[in-house]
Amino acid sequence: MGIQRELDRSLGLRLVIVVVIGNIIGSGVYKKVAPMAAELHSAEWVLICWLLAGVISLFGALCNAEVAGLLADTGGEYAYYKKIYNRFFAFIYGWSLFTVIQTAAISSLSYVFAQSLHSIVPLPPMLEGLSDFTISGIFYPFADFNIKLVAILLIVLLTWVNMKGVRTGAWLSTAILLLVFTGIGIIVLFGLSSSQSNIGESFSVSSVSNSPVTFSAVFTAMLSAFWAYQGWAAIGFLGGEVKNAKQNIPRGITIGVLTVIGIYLLVNMTYLSLLPVSVLEQIHAAGNKIAAVEAVKSFWGYGGTVFISILILITTFGCTNATVLASCRTYFAMAREGLFFRKAADLNQAQAPANSLRYQCIWACLLVLSGTFDQLTDMIIFAVFIFYGSTTLGVFILRRKMPNAVRPYKVWGYPVVPAIMVLFCAALFLNTIMVRPREAAIGMALILTGIPMYWWFRKNQRKESEASSEKKVLN
Repeated sequence: MGIQRELDRSLGLRLVIVVVIGNIIGSGVYKKVAPMAAELHSAEWVLICWLLAGVISLFGALCNAEVAGLLADTGGEYAYYKKIYNRFFAFIYGWSLFTVIQTAAISSLSYVFAQSLHSIVPLPPMLEGLSDFTISGIFYPFADFNIKLVAILLIVLLTWVNMKGVRTGAWLSTAILLLVFTGIGIIVLFGLSSSQSNIGESFSVSSVSNSPVTFSAVFTAMLSAFWAYQGWAAIGFLGGEVKNAKQNIPRGITIGVLTVIGIYLLVNMTYLSLLPVSVLEQIHAAGNKIAAVEAVKSFWGYGGTVFISILILITTFGCTNATVLASCRTYFAMAREGLFFRKAADLNQAQAPANSLRYQCIWACLLVLSGTFDQLTDMIIFAVFIFYGSTTLGVFILRRKMPNAVRPYKVWGYPVVPAIMVLFCAALFLNTIMVRPREAAIGMALILTGIPMYWWFRKNQRKESEASSEKKVLN
């Protein structure tokens, strides 16, 4: 069997939008309102932070859309950074996707899937005698092992599905997304119209805490919201498989992010109308509760618990699938250039990067064993905003480097919108170091492992090049 070397351009605008939204809507829409309420103590400020995070995400998406329209190719930012900066920075980005950003996203989503399944069908305890085993007092690999094992099995299953080809994975995302939209629509409709809903009281002046809302508290709350918005840039990884990529990627990103902002504002308004901020704070303190489950339970009782748990299962299944589908394409692009493990450059008969999917699967499964949901998500957001800022800065650099290039899309509000995005990324980076030092340190350590790996891959490149030259001389 000959190994295919080129990807198949089979995704139109509709499937681009599906992949964008499918990569965004995951666990955050159900879980993150509680930590935000605990940080801000105000329903109004919670919604403001959801909106602010959505606007900042949209600013980043619009900037990304200009760069994607100009440079669209398989690998997303990895391909862009080679032209904006250099190969070393592009590699550090791709390595960061592999070590922390995308693989940890897959791990955390699959973890919430397993938690939701456990709430419907209790999973039998496993390896309880090893639950206190720890590595450096930070990682507890065998704690909640029954949940972690289900998460690992989900990752393995979806890896196998996506080895069947990009359209198989994209169509699965479409079907799941329709179910998710229906479920969220039911929550909003029945939640806001139920007798338990009290929008007036939830958003009244008397509901606001006397505690002042600090700049740092807003940023910390937005860290939670950004996890819910995380994933819109993943469509860039599939640039080599999108029809008319330089137009469809910018359009798909913009339509997808705007759609998600509207959904998030509606559904979080519903949660806040059903549950007072004080109750959401208690949910966060409990650690093992999901805000959406408690909100739906308040007007539908046990039946509501089952309904929302099944919806979370479907949503996290879909988002995990979309993330598995898109992420491995960057490692495929890197491997083709000798900057990743060589076998990751091979395609199978379905023209899917099967080995890249396998490498991703193995590391994501190890990350499931490494941490908790919130630890993983804070680590992801810290890392990803370094690169959101870098892509946005690229808008300014490319306008100077390539002033006459044809741009299918130009970012609205230039230069103000890109400047706001760059400054915000820098502020969030610094704030995370102050308020989440452990997660920031772990994330940075994983990113920096890319430095020795870059030189190792480059050394292998030189050896292969020398061996190839010698072979030509001998022939």
